[in-house]
Amino acid sequence: MNIKHTLQAAAAVALLTLAQAASAQVAVIVNPKSSLASMTPEQAAAIFLGKTSTLPTGQTAVPADLPESTAARDMFYSKAAGKSSAQVKATWARLTFSGKATPPKEVPSAADVKKHVASNVDAIGYIEKSAVDSTVKVVLTVE
Repeated sequence: MNIKHTLQAAAAVALLTLAQAASAQVAVIVNPKSSLASMTPEQAAAIFLGKTSTLPTGQTAVPADLPESTAARDMFYSKAAGKSSAQVKATWARLTFSGKATPPKEVPSAADVKKHVASNVDAIGYIEKSAVDSTVKVVLTVE
């Protein structure tokens, strides 16, 4: 394969990767029995950044966070909260050190977030929208 074909192939792969990333959506999910029907990105960010410990309905919020290395986590915090991974880490270091809040429970995968939310009426989490099923209810989509 010559250089021209190699560059064309690389450009095609890059465009496909960008298109997939651009179409990715993150869904903020709650238990289907929750009375919460929808929320704003600011409300979701407030829960996951320790600014509030309650859902907009007044229920106690039990948030589940994905590991730092996941694309869904990066997208959620950048789009809903306007923060990078480093900024989120710094926020939680400050809040934890001062004793003002406890970070969300970190779970290893989207399947574990769904399981946590499906089994706890006060739980809230986020996963890629493509992973949503009938065991959870979507209250916000972030793209």
